[in-house]
Amino acid sequence: MSRISVRGFAVASATAVTTVGAVVGVAAGGAPAADDNNFEAAAADTTLLADIPAGQQAQVQTASLTQQADAQASAADSAAKKSAEESARLQAAKDAKSKKAAAEAKAEAERLAEEKAEKEKKEAAERASRSSVRDASSFSAQGSYTVAQVQAMARQMVPADQFQCFSNIVNHESTWNYRATNPSSGAYGLMQALPGHKMSSAGADWQTNPATQIKWGLSYMDSRYGLRRVVVVRRRDIGRLDGGGRRSPPP
Repeated sequence: MSRISVRGFAVASATAVTTVGAVVGVAAGGAPAADDNNFEAAAADTTLLADIPAGQQAQVQTASLTQQADAQASAADSAAKKSAEESARLQAAKDAKSKKAAAEAKAEAERLAEEKAEKEKKEAAERASRSSVRDASSFSAQGSYTVAQVQAMARQMVPADQFQCFSNIVNHESTWNYRATNPSSGAYGLMQALPGHKMSSAGADWQTNPATQIKWGLSYMDSRYGLRRVVVVRRRDIGRLDGGGRRSPPP
């Protein structure tokens, strides 16, 4: 037995009903409706339920309903598949966003850690540099000192990262002459202290010992400018260091 489609089953049923109605109408003396021809034409190409043996009609109806169920199940499967694909796409986008945020956070944390490590390394180097400097009292006193000797003493007393700036200041103030005296103001020594005797706070031999003058100069600059600033200060920005040097202080 051949199975008929759901549409065939529906059309066959409708056609059978319409045909019966038409026959009743003719018997009553009425004219058949103009649309009856359409149903009759459709019925001509369709297997009528009445044409199917009575014993097989239940099977035909069951087959039609099975086709309907299969079609509905297929549509449901398709919708579920699309929904699953959309959910997977949204989850993938969410995961990608989370991974990107995590990568950016990790990169930022690594950058901060590197900056912190570099800062700590620099500070440790500065502390090591300061701890390695010699005190003025560790130098043996001499009757006189050459410029090279005075500079060698300064290199051992001034932190390495500050020596060049310190050298620029001293070279400008006294050209490394620890006995330099300003005839006008009376400023004295490497740093042109005014008055010169204020360097006695660093040692009684302030007039003859360059190490004592360097010690006083470092203390003075630290209290006035801060040693960290001395690292970046330029000679032309210093002017007259203690009010008695060669230049007037900047306005």
